[in-house]
Amino acid sequence: MSGSIPFYQKHHRHYDRSYRSKETESKLSQYQTSSRYTAGSSTSATTSRSGGLKVTSYSGLEASRLSPILNRVKPTYLAVDRENQIFGYVVPIFRGSQEFAAGFSDTEEGRVRDTAAYMARRDLFTSGLEMERSEQTSRREAMRGSAERISLNKRIYEHGEHFKRMNEDSLMHIPEFVIKPRSHTVWEKQSVRLHCTVSGWPDPRVVWYKNNVAIDALSHAGKFKLESRYNMHSLEINRCDFDDTAQYRVSAMNSKGELSAFASVVVKRFKGEIDESLPSPRHGPVSEYGINFKTHIVDTFGVSFGREGETMSLGCTVIIYPALDRYQPQIQWYRDDVLLSPSKWNHMCWSGDRATLTFTHLNKEDEGLYTLRVTTKSGYETYSAYVFVRDAEAEVERAPGAPLDVRCLDANKDYIIVTWKQPAVDGGDSILGYFVDRCEVGTTHWIQCNDTPVKFARFPVTGLVEGRSYMFRVRAVNASGMSRPSRVSEPVGAMDPADRARMRGTSAPWTGQIIVTEEEPAEGIVPGRPLELQVTEATKNYVVLSWNPPGEKGLEGVMYYVEKCVSGTDSWQRVNTEIPVKSPRFALFDLAEGKTYSFRVRCCNAAGVGEPSDPTEATTVGDKLDIPSAPSKVVPIRNTDTSVVVAWEASKEAKELVGYYIEGSIVGSNEWEPCNNKPVNGTRFICHGLTTGEKYIFRVRAVNAAGLSQFSPESEPVEVKAAIASPAPPYGITVLECVCDSMVLAWKQPSFIGGADITGYFVDYREVIDGVQGKWHEANIRAISDRAYRVSDLKENKKYQFQVRAANMAGVGIPSLPSDTFLCKEWTIAVPGPPHDLQVREVRSDSLVLLWKPPVYQGRDPVNGFYIDIKEAEAPEQAWRGVNNKAAEKMFIKIKDLKEGETFVFRVRAQNQAGVGQTSAVTEPVVALTKPGTKEIKVDVDDDGIISMNFECCDMTPDSKFVWSKNYEEITDPSRLNLETKGNKSKAVFNTPGEEDIGIYSCLVTHTDGASSSYTLSEEELKRLLEVSHDHKFPIIPLKSELAVELLEKGKVRFWLQADKITANGNVDYIFNDNALSQGDKYKMNFDKNTGVIEMIMDSLTPADEGTFTFQLRDGKATNQSSLVLIGDVFKELQKESEFQMKEWVRKQGPHFIEYLGYELTQECCVIMKCKVGNMKKETSALWYKDGHQIKADEHLGFTEGVLKLEIAQISKKDSGVYEVVLQDDRGKDTSKLNLTDQGFKDLMNEVFNFIANSSTPLKITSTDEGIRLYTFVNYYNDLLQVTWHYKDSAIAFSDRIKSGVVGEQLWLQITEPTEKDTGKYAIEFNDGKGGLRRTVELSGQAFDDAFAEFKRLQHNAISERSRARVAGGLPDVVTIQEGKALNLTCNISGDPLPEVTWLKNDREITSDDHCILKIASGKFASFTITGVNTSDSGKYSILVKNKYGTESADFTVSVFIPEEAGGKKK
Repeated sequence: MSGSIPFYQKHHRHYDRSYRSKETESKLSQYQTSSRYTAGSSTSATTSRSGGLKVTSYSGLEASRLSPILNRVKPTYLAVDRENQIFGYVVPIFRGSQEFAAGFSDTEEGRVRDTAAYMARRDLFTSGLEMERSEQTSRREAMRGSAERISLNKRIYEHGEHFKRMNEDSLMHIPEFVIKPRSHTVWEKQSVRLHCTVSGWPDPRVVWYKNNVAIDALSHAGKFKLESRYNMHSLEINRCDFDDTAQYRVSAMNSKGELSAFASVVVKRFKGEIDESLPSPRHGPVSEYGINFKTHIVDTFGVSFGREGETMSLGCTVIIYPALDRYQPQIQWYRDDVLLSPSKWNHMCWSGDRATLTFTHLNKEDEGLYTLRVTTKSGYETYSAYVFVRDAEAEVERAPGAPLDVRCLDANKDYIIVTWKQPAVDGGDSILGYFVDRCEVGTTHWIQCNDTPVKFARFPVTGLVEGRSYMFRVRAVNASGMSRPSRVSEPVGAMDPADRARMRGTSAPWTGQIIVTEEEPAEGIVPGRPLELQVTEATKNYVVLSWNPPGEKGLEGVMYYVEKCVSGTDSWQRVNTEIPVKSPRFALFDLAEGKTYSFRVRCCNAAGVGEPSDPTEATTVGDKLDIPSAPSKVVPIRNTDTSVVVAWEASKEAKELVGYYIEGSIVGSNEWEPCNNKPVNGTRFICHGLTTGEKYIFRVRAVNAAGLSQFSPESEPVEVKAAIASPAPPYGITVLECVCDSMVLAWKQPSFIGGADITGYFVDYREVIDGVQGKWHEANIRAISDRAYRVSDLKENKKYQFQVRAANMAGVGIPSLPSDTFLCKEWTIAVPGPPHDLQVREVRSDSLVLLWKPPVYQGRDPVNGFYIDIKEAEAPEQAWRGVNNKAAEKMFIKIKDLKEGETFVFRVRAQNQAGVGQTSAVTEPVVALTKPGTKEIKVDVDDDGIISMNFECCDMTPDSKFVWSKNYEEITDPSRLNLETKGNKSKAVFNTPGEEDIGIYSCLVTHTDGASSSYTLSEEELKRLLEVSHDHKFPIIPLKSELAVELLEKGKVRFWLQADKITANGNVDYIFNDNALSQGDKYKMNFDKNTGVIEMIMDSLTPADEGTFTFQLRDGKATNQSSLVLIGDVFKELQKESEFQMKEWVRKQGPHFIEYLGYELTQECCVIMKCKVGNMKKETSALWYKDGHQIKADEHLGFTEGVLKLEIAQISKKDSGVYEVVLQDDRGKDTSKLNLTDQGFKDLMNEVFNFIANSSTPLKITSTDEGIRLYTFVNYYNDLLQVTWHYKDSAIAFSDRIKSGVVGEQLWLQITEPTEKDTGKYAIEFNDGKGGLRRTVELSGQAFDDAFAEFKRLQHNAISERSRARVAGGLPDVVTIQEGKALNLTCNISGDPLPEVTWLKNDREITSDDHCILKIASGKFASFTITGVNTSDSGKYSILVKNKYGTESADFTVSVFIPEEAGGKKK
């Protein structure tokens, strides 16, 4: 019943009156508002105009007053002025008709008044007025007291909660739903709001989900509205439709955790007929308020390839004009024409200008043709491309691919029939069967449902728990192993279909009007027979029956019993004996395979069991579905450079066909690859991802639940290349010349030529009279190859239009757009007409080549030059500038110094003597950029000296051709050049290169994106190439070295040279004085072809060998020779040296000198004589001699090769002589002498002197008390060393005042009593026989002053030291004397002048008297005498001498003793 309330709403703690019957609430609302609104008011329209603004509004009844539909934001639309300029929004008011606004007919209104209104009035007037007032007063007081108590309790509660919240331990807590959202059931087109209240700290973040997909209110403007205020959160769904039926989840999350609450929204739709009086919904896009949107889809995605498990994004940029803020087009994605919705497998995003579809985990189910549909109010635009999904890498080698499209075909409370599609890849072995796994929703545990693999792609899963939901997956198995599991199915509940239908509810129309179509159940009536019972599916595992309920209506609680009967018997057995089924569909299991059964069904209810239905025909248990037959007539058709269209004839015997799998193979490879991994339903498929230029064959097989068919016969091979189509229309029709009855036209080549060369053009013309076009006439019957044509038989002073069609081998294309209207009137201007057929070649980052054809109309005089203009493509017309200042004579030019990446356009003007003529048509924009893979022409000279130009193109198509030109005119004369093409390479070979071949050679590759290059053959380049060609024709074997001679051991003579490059086929001729030499005893020849070394060896030279030796080399065509002349003194020296080497070899057979006797100086200036000896043994002796006398003998040396030494520590003249070392043993004797007499000794001493000189220090200055001394030190000094002192570069003549000498290793020059005359430059020169070594010092200026001052100081100090008073000696330190004895002490004194003498006792002066006598004799001796000492004479005595130069003292101690005391002490 429409007025019933679901149980989950009745028992909900927040249930209130909003859950009343929508019909009753609407009627009450209408009655309450009837006094304020007049029902049936007609719709009126009011039009107001203000300042050019046109706004149309419609007024009517407020639906919000009459309907429980929640208020929502009204739609906004554009406001435009009279010029259709957008300047704002307006809010129009749309209302329905009177009947729709009221929602009831007049009859219904009367019935309402007779019921609800009448009862309300009667209750109102039966109560007394006083009673009502008294009740109101008491109620008011009670409410006031109750409100005060509630307020106080609330304040106390909030105070406690505040302190509880302020506790640090409990301040932060996870979110908690104080009020959870409630489930709702609404009619279609109504609005619904879900509420919840959430607490938590920190404040939780709340997100709403629809079927586990987050809701983005911005991307669904007007559909969803989210609000959050004071921990109260709401989701409003505006104008619900059937797609809004879903489970909604609200998730609250903070740093402490996450919590979710769920609510279901069920949207009902009416299935009956819609009232014709209700307004019908608008279908299709409409344009409102004069705004027409233009939609363009750019930056599209192409054919895409992915693999299972990967992620992929498809995206397009959408441009909508005019661009309006906050305008939301409808973005829809389709796969194989089926609308997609967001799910866990794919996400859709709209960023304002780009639509994106993202696959989070690719599956083979995702393969298909994807279409983006962008809908605005003015129409829609679509874009489509195919997405291929390959199988993931198998976990087991040669395992099959995963099954796909796992679905639940039928579900009941105790079984679910699962179906799937077989994979395209079987791994190379036939698939043995499939395993089905199930998983209960909410768990992750998968259970295998079948013990043995099933081959049929359907399987009934039993053993389920009623009321629980399950997911399924399928795995394929072959002899190699198990496949990966398929994608899991959607969850499905194990429940009776009737219960599932009741849970889904009924539907309602989009208008919101409720029409009750069910009848009240009739009680106590037994139902009749079920109708149309049939076996809808039969396999060896199960049989599915279906039927229609009995024809009677209003039966209460009808259920069914199913009965079976084995054919040939009359025994009917009830299958579901315990519980009857509620739905008119039932699956039977555990039937005996091969037996034949009949089935029937009975209805039952509380009144009883009805009559059985008519039995079905006899059904044999077994698979009724056969594997389909193989397709046939597979025909591949060229499509693009990477795809082929494959068509085939459908399988003739195919029941319940799922689709077809296509496989392709490169011819000869025997390797088949699937072209699709998801079955296609049609008989035509485009196979993408093929290799351009390869030939493929294809085969097809059909698939249904029973399995895969045999493969079709293989197709004919097809080459993968673009299909040929008729060309696009030409464009840019211009007039090149006009005479009285004809006009010359020119046009541009079509942008698309259809994949084949254009074979010609057809021109049509029509006359235009006063703007009215006539009929088209053919100007030419035969196709013309040029892009210029003279149309004849025209009428003078008439206007014409022209159109051109291009033709190729595929046919004639569509005509071009009609040209501008041209007047047929003869040109009489003096300047030339426009050049035409401008072409751009050889585009590089900084240059390009522009070609053109001369104007057809020459003007008064012949054309004598051309001017080329250039400008940036986006620049204004004023930006045109000239490329050349001087007119170009040729009809091509290379334009240089372009800015890389900039886009340019060009035009050409011709000139004659009268002036510069009209400009040509502008070229297409050209980007100055060198394309990747661009090649240049390379010049090569082969081994035969043939000169060729070579060009390679990497972007060739099967129809591409190489076109060679000279000076940009195609080469057709083969007399000068021979053209050869092989694959993607072309060669232009010069036959007889000469001056007539000088020019610019270019090569163009057709059917490419302008692949071209050029090469300039100048006079200098031609000369160079001819020289290289001559070298290649008459090659010379290069030599690393010319013929040379050298001596080997034993005096052998070796003639040799080395070739740089020579092959194994090379030969050498040896020539002497024009006579060939051959291998023999005298001549030994050797030729190492790996290193190129050629040699000839002779044991010795004789006078007969004087002459010229020549080596002649041959290697194929290459030759070379080298000669060596040995005559005269050159030959004699070589012969002498050869003989010497022979003797040396003989000498070295015994002990010998490797290095002869010589000498060297050590760091200590010692002379060491040494020699290096070899081939020694223990018996070999080495004897040293000087002047024939043995001085040393070395025996038992103990080494084979070593050094013998003799050291002279300090060499002198006695060491001069002749030294000799003799080596001898039983093998022979060798001698080495060293002459150290006369010049030899002199040279040795010079080396010693040079060593001493180099060890000398710089000459220094010092002062003495006698004068100034110059000195230097040497490490070692030899008495034979000769030095010379110089003063002012002259040798010094020594005297008593200037002397020189040697002290140890110091060499000095003493200047006594120096004066100013002695200042100057002094030097000491060491004589070593080789120029000597000189050390200098400058004794002048400050150096002299300082030295002289120091001399004076030292001189004064010396004089003072010599003349000062001194005590020379004679006084003891201690004197011990016996009392009564006489003491006499004498000491020497000196000094000039004579010093004064003073004697002291105990530091007190004493004078001479009788007891102590003090005397000085001869001024040199001082005496101290005590005549008789006594004890008082003991003490410390001192003598002090003093003169003007100094003072000196001497001390002594006198000790006087008494003999008795001395003896007593001893005792």
